[in-house]
Amino acid sequence: MDALADVFETLQLRGSFYFRTDFSPPWGTTVPRLGRAARFHYVLKGNCWIQVEGMEPLKLETGDFVLVPNGASHILTHEPSSEAPPLEEVMNAVGYKRGFVLAVGPSKPQAATQLVCGHMTFREGADHLILRALPKLIRIGNVDRVKRPWFDEVLRLLVNKVFSSHPGSIAVVTRLSEIVFIESVRFAGDEAPVLKRMMEAFNDDRIGRSIVLIHSDPAHPFTVDSLAREIGMSRTRFAEKFQEMIGVGPMSYLSEWRLQLALSEIASSRLPINEIARKSGYGSAASFSRAFAARFGKSPKEFRI
Repeated sequence: MDALADVFETLQLRGSFYFRTDFSPPWGTTVPRLGRAARFHYVLKGNCWIQVEGMEPLKLETGDFVLVPNGASHILTHEPSSEAPPLEEVMNAVGYKRGFVLAVGPSKPQAATQLVCGHMTFREGADHLILRALPKLIRIGNVDRVKRPWFDEVLRLLVNKVFSSHPGSIAVVTRLSEIVFIESVRFAGDEAPVLKRMMEAFNDDRIGRSIVLIHSDPAHPFTVDSLAREIGMSRTRFAEKFQEMIGVGPMSYLSEWRLQLALSEIASSRLPINEIARKSGYGSAASFSRAFAARFGKSPKEFRI
């Protein structure tokens, strides 16, 4: 199985909002902070500047793709010093309607900056070590995409569908944006050493195999010993290498993953709590409820209400 895809499926990564822009100077807007959200901007034409909170402004050229993965507020402008009112205020001022082009500034096509922008969310309480390790900004330029032409093709298809009026186009865009997010995470390792180690762990012949075992059967009564035997390593070396690459021990990773699976089930199904406890590897509903409340601050029943 693809354990990385399983992570984002369980955390319920979902595309929720898309729009195209036609910006002509002077223009600027501030995208507000929003919890566990991810926003992307793909420059189709022209150039612009982006400034993520806590970072210096960065100029984007035609063909640049950027992802702000952890809900940070950021500013998009035609020049770093431009005024940047809140995005909602900009949309209201120009009478933007969902599904249409967001046009700002005088109509000068030769000077326009055209973007495709997307907004993705995770379910409430979604968490994983990968999310915590993501950099504030992931930038993927034309040169980077040459190394991974498949990513370039997905971007082209996404843009094509955003501009399409055919039935079902938005559903396709939603799925493509989720793929783009996951592939962007794979790209980001060079700029985030902790994330790079995790990506290497998921691809490692042995540590990656242990992660797949956990994700394939999380309710199994794994121990450090049993996992080490399955992948052909000594207990000590396995525990050390897992900790080194992932940042936590194998049992801590398993425990957290079981709770994330349980949270997903509670949020998306009406299964009885004791059944969710069993599927999550807990011997009793009582022990599951205690662990759940300690992690999320609410009991499973309170979270479901």
